[in-house]
Amino acid sequence: MPDPVPDTARRSGAWHLTARKCQTPNLYGVPGTKSLSGARHRISQRSHRRRWFPGTVSRIARQLRGGSDGNEQLVVIAGAALLVALAVEGATILHIRSLMTVHVFVGVLLIPIVALKLAATGWRALRYYGGDEEYVRRGPPHPFHRMLVAPIVALSTITLLATGVALMVTGQAHGPIVGLHKASFVVWFPAMSVHVLARLRKLLSRLPRPLPGLGLRVAAVCAVVVAGVGAAVLTLPAANHLQDRVTSHVGFDDH
Repeated sequence: MPDPVPDTARRSGAWHLTARKCQTPNLYGVPGTKSLSGARHRISQRSHRRRWFPGTVSRIARQLRGGSDGNEQLVVIAGAALLVALAVEGATILHIRSLMTVHVFVGVLLIPIVALKLAATGWRALRYYGGDEEYVRRGPPHPFHRMLVAPIVALSTITLLATGVALMVTGQAHGPIVGLHKASFVVWFPAMSVHVLARLRKLLSRLPRPLPGLGLRVAAVCAVVVAGVGAAVLTLPAANHLQDRVTSHVGFDDH
């Protein structure tokens, strides 16, 4: 059998250097095992990271979706936060001239909560009318609420918030925008009362259900509340200006 190592390599000593590099001692006593095991370990780590990231993103996405049950739970949690804020907003109406700053602050805070609730409700309607099996299986809401109450609540809520923002920006204490703001409230209040009373029992029964992704849904609602507080803080100067206009208009500053 011919010698695999040339004589020139033996004489130059290159063979001994190459042999020492290849025959790295390790715990297993097998030449080259240490370097091979390290390479395998690094490849395994990279492969694990590649599998972990998409898997984590997919898992979070599944929890956020949660199907029709998760969607309903998100609507209920957002609705609960909305009821608390609306109760405070309603209390300011009793003394609106002296509590205009608080009224505007809470009104701005309401905007992202309302947006989240409308988005979740709109997503449910989109999936239902799109023929999604899970949403179709749950069935539509009662025709009275679907055809009359829900559209009136949505449109009057948007009009109420939009005119409120317009009043804050313009600083008007009277005029057509004030009239539209009051008219939208007159339409909104009875429609919202019917909507809340019809869904109150479901709200109380759905809140404590431990569905997958509950923590993420609560975090989403908390995030929009924090965003609303931040926006309300930024609009405080405009709210204070409107407060001054209202009090001066009714003659409080004359005394």
